[in-house]
Amino acid sequence: MRRELGDPPVVLIGHSLGTQVALEAYRRRPEGVAALVLLCGSFGRITYTFKHSEMLASVLPNLIDFATTHPIAARALWSNVPPKVAIAMARLMGDINLANVRVEDVEPYFQHASIVDFELFLRMLRAAGEHSAEDLLAQIHVPVLVIAGAKDTFTPAAVSEAMAQAIPGAELEVIPSGTHLAPLEHHREISARIAAFLSAHGLPQG
Repeated sequence: MRRELGDPPVVLIGHSLGTQVALEAYRRRPEGVAALVLLCGSFGRITYTFKHSEMLASVLPNLIDFATTHPIAARALWSNVPPKVAIAMARLMGDINLANVRVEDVEPYFQHASIVDFELFLRMLRAAGEHSAEDLLAQIHVPVLVIAGAKDTFTPAAVSEAMAQAIPGAELEVIPSGTHLAPLEHHREISARIAAFLSAHGLPQG
């Protein structure tokens, strides 16, 4: 499709781990990127800031070892948690604001997560935790909008703020009651902010 359109520069929008993907896409081919919109994400080493601590990074090796040594047990534990139970746990931990998002909107995500290979997921998470695009941030020379949730504990707002400060001319929008699911919780507000950003830089919105 992009080739059929003449391979024009595109606006890359990344949420969560998609932020790292968008940054690396810019690194590989900056001339193909017109702007970046980075939502509730980090430039790297996400396992060292998850829940405002390095706990996830420290326990991942043991989790991977367990999943490798006891694949059947690990699979059973991972895949047999009902989505509604997972959502309830996330709500209790403050990771989802059910006052602003419907259960049926997030349930498919948890259903999909339950069928992902657990060991593969852990290894991908470890790789994402060791990756960093910090060296790239000062070299980004396209319009950038960073959106963060003030109540996001997966990728804390402080990480997004640091990323925005490191990127020349980047704009920062912090959603006061937003969690990691701010794009769902505040979709109208965020959609309007992205549209205004694109319009301000003369970029198409369709």
